[in-house]
Amino acid sequence: MLCLRRTFVFPATFLLVFLYCFYSSLPRGVELGDDDSWEFVSEFAQDPAPVPVSQNVNNRIHWAKHPQINPVQSFIPLPTGPTKPIPRVQHQFGSESWFQKKERVMKQNEVKRVFWHAWKGYKLHAWLRDELSPLSGSYRDAFGGWAASLVDALDTLVIMDMYDEFERALEQLDRIDFTTTEASEINVFETTIRYVGGFLGAYDLTDGKYPILLRKATEVADMLYDAFDTPNRMPQSRWQWTRSAEGLVILPAQNTILAELGSLNLEFTRLSQLTGDPKYFDAIQRITDFLDETQNATKLPGLWPVTVDALEKKFPDDRFTVGGMADSTYEYLPKEHMLLGGRTDQYHKMYATAINAIRGHLLFRAMTKDGSDVLFAGDARGGGRTRLEYQAEHLKCYLGGTVGVGAKIFEQPDELSIARKLVDGCIWAYDLMPTGIMPEIFYVSACRDVEKCEWDEDKWYKEVHSRVTRGRPSEDPIANGKSIVAEQGLQPGLIGIGDAQYLLRPEAIESVFIMYRITGDKKLQNAAWRMFQNIVRLTTTKYANAAISDVRNREPRKLDYMESFWFAETLKYFYLIFSEPDLVSLDEYVLNTEAHPFKRPSPSSS
Repeated sequence: MLCLRRTFVFPATFLLVFLYCFYSSLPRGVELGDDDSWEFVSEFAQDPAPVPVSQNVNNRIHWAKHPQINPVQSFIPLPTGPTKPIPRVQHQFGSESWFQKKERVMKQNEVKRVFWHAWKGYKLHAWLRDELSPLSGSYRDAFGGWAASLVDALDTLVIMDMYDEFERALEQLDRIDFTTTEASEINVFETTIRYVGGFLGAYDLTDGKYPILLRKATEVADMLYDAFDTPNRMPQSRWQWTRSAEGLVILPAQNTILAELGSLNLEFTRLSQLTGDPKYFDAIQRITDFLDETQNATKLPGLWPVTVDALEKKFPDDRFTVGGMADSTYEYLPKEHMLLGGRTDQYHKMYATAINAIRGHLLFRAMTKDGSDVLFAGDARGGGRTRLEYQAEHLKCYLGGTVGVGAKIFEQPDELSIARKLVDGCIWAYDLMPTGIMPEIFYVSACRDVEKCEWDEDKWYKEVHSRVTRGRPSEDPIANGKSIVAEQGLQPGLIGIGDAQYLLRPEAIESVFIMYRITGDKKLQNAAWRMFQNIVRLTTTKYANAAISDVRNREPRKLDYMESFWFAETLKYFYLIFSEPDLVSLDEYVLNTEAHPFKRPSPSSS
């Protein structure tokens, strides 16, 4: 670059060199327009060369279609008949003033600028690989090496009106070979939500104008369908794909993670709706029927435990959560109801049973110094006397949005206040930390009385002491608690931090966005902007954005890690909360757990 070289110029050309250097320091690929908005232009005259995929391509095993060992004799068909009326989800938004629109669009464009910076880094340094490493400028292949970030970002590019980049990405899709990978196992859940979901979301969002998207979704799903080729048709969630490719028997695991079993519904259902092939819906409906039949037969009736014996179809585990390893199973219950157009009551019934158990066994009010009335979901041990652990997680922040949607479509107005308190809990946790970002896992002091909960400093210190000492007696637990608070950097109301990282996760902004679309409350937009500014300030790198190591430190160490959901979810939700409310309306689309929008059936469809 000219301005980085030691160059001697005549005075007459000095001004030109200065201007060149100045404009070169602006973000590449971004130009300022006359209206002070960002106009995004393509950086590359031609596509960047992909990072070499493998030095041993010709020695790999390749999957190909073949007869199933345990074929389905009769497919379960999609529910038919007219759609049933589903109540409106979104708030009836009114008009906004000129000033309100200008401020909103400014924030939206800032989100778009951050997306472009990260997308440019991915294109330059990790093109056609799964993830960019945002500190080193290298890459990670965490999801088969099939360009996860590219596929995950497709519908975000459409939403942000970056069609040149979208169509350039489409041109690369046939260069991705989904028949082979260096990975010995394929995570069926992660592959489904990112790849099948990514292709279908972009296909639906562009009204089917790009057939390659449906073709690639089918290509991936046909491969993944082999993971269901077990004696009981429960999938092998960590699929030993080379065994299937060689025609060998596979079995489901006896310690299958619940979310990896129960969160394939939306993607496979939508694929059957679009292709007319019932095999995809049949595959997930067998799982749904199993979960439905056993929902009240677990060690905490109404909920399913963290792990499932998918081979014997039993539930020996006594751990229950709505967080990591279970989350999207519950998230998909109201969403599948919407995607099916209410043609079956099964998912409504399952959701109602689950939300009653969640309310009765997992939810608790946090004791807050500022008097905020907020809720969190803890973890429980079932069997006998239920024991609740007051553990909060960033992953659990999705719950507020899920409960909000459930309250609207199933006409349960009392649950809408619960949803708002769950969303406010995550906002409270963000605002509480010195960085303005909540930690991955933390523990909260719970109120003795949900209705009346005054701040009790001594109680807080005692609980901090008890958590660290595991209840061992002490001459002065309050003084010991104060010492631990100072040592661990605990904010008022937190009694411990299990994981202080922030991994660029989307769950908090997801629920803030959904609750904003439900209520129209501008306070939620303000909270989103605070969250966004703090995240960008602390995560931006030369190439993109990085996870951070400790949200208790005002200048935390960055980690060389940026998962594809930064493109697919986090920045998409930040963009959408500042968009016009009809962009990806929740009354027209249902978003999968990777924020890929699938078209809901129209009320008149049959």
